[in-house]
Amino acid sequence: MSDFPALKRRDFLCELQQRRAWLRGCFLAGLACAAFQFCDVRAQSAPAARQQNVGDAPTVALPLAKDLSGKLTHKDVRQAIKKVADWQLNRAQEDFDQDWTYAALYAGFMAVPDAAGGEKYRAAMVEMGKKFNWQPGPRLAHADDLAIGQTYVGLYQRYHDAAMLAPIRARMDAVMELPDDKAKPLWWWCDALFMAPPVLAKLATITGDRKYLDFMDREWWITSNLLYDSKAHLYFRDATFLEKHEANGSGLFWSRGNGWVMAGMVRVLAEMPQDYSSRPKYVAQFQQMAAEIASIQGSDGLWRPGLLNPSAYPLPENSGSAFYVYALAYGVNNGLLDRAHYLPIIEKAWAGLVSHIFEDGRFGCIQPIGAAPGDYSATASYVFGTGAFLLAGSEVDRLAR
Repeated sequence: MSDFPALKRRDFLCELQQRRAWLRGCFLAGLACAAFQFCDVRAQSAPAARQQNVGDAPTVALPLAKDLSGKLTHKDVRQAIKKVADWQLNRAQEDFDQDWTYAALYAGFMAVPDAAGGEKYRAAMVEMGKKFNWQPGPRLAHADDLAIGQTYVGLYQRYHDAAMLAPIRARMDAVMELPDDKAKPLWWWCDALFMAPPVLAKLATITGDRKYLDFMDREWWITSNLLYDSKAHLYFRDATFLEKHEANGSGLFWSRGNGWVMAGMVRVLAEMPQDYSSRPKYVAQFQQMAAEIASIQGSDGLWRPGLLNPSAYPLPENSGSAFYVYALAYGVNNGLLDRAHYLPIIEKAWAGLVSHIFEDGRFGCIQPIGAAPGDYSATASYVFGTGAFLLAGSEVDRLAR
């Protein structure tokens, strides 16, 4: 994800504030060496030098899986989860990275049910954390570099190893010391609502300190007030999209971006106390978005890259579609959405997702890294889309018969 143009250059004072806060946070965690490794101003810009193998799109035709079914039974759901997870783990493990692309995959691995081999994937996540010394990415406040913290914190909740928690907590403490600037929102692109807010919500749960939730809450609604269209009940990708339109005249709402938002929202709600003052606002926004997404579901059960002009896009976009399945299934499982209404929508969507799994376990029809609807092939597979599929499978398994 590229930096918003207005944020490419920050004034010198802001840079000093960021570096001081980062150094102070690292010192508190006993990580002074890591702080000096990343304190250069250039580390705050887009990590162009951090290249990783996040996926590909073979040009040859591939056979689709014949041993899978889209039925909502535990056996069928778990078989699909395991097939995709095994393929992706074997393919990607050597290239594990601290970036957002892999962070979404890690979240998916963490969610795999034990009955589908979850312990195997969690063990791989422990090794990943050790590889990076439990550090988030180099940019102090950039949500893309904080998303990996969801896995670190999730592993801490399971294994209670302080080393897993200290660096990400120190980083978030440092981020919260930065001055607010409503002209330059911290989370200026909608995908960021999946990246950073769940980390803060989990920290609030673990520590019992609501300062993490309060900070998250304030920043969430700054972003929402800027990017959420209260009539369309969808998020614009960022402020540059507010006046953009599809060829049919509708607003340009990117499917994947809205999928990230809904997934982030349910991950926040999973940690948010029932009595938290603004929880009803999150629930209301989630229900609005769910109703809109359900109303524009494609005949194949999936969603196109441009949500309000589906006929312009020949293929479904499966990273966004999988995140919708994850969020909708979570909503039904946790009483936020009406089961009778949404279950058929989820069943149809899950069957659609499974129909894009290839014989070797590749999960296809995933748009490459981008910021708007774009072109891709049926074989295109990228780690963040696989992560979305595994998250979807984890919630669908709870619905399954």
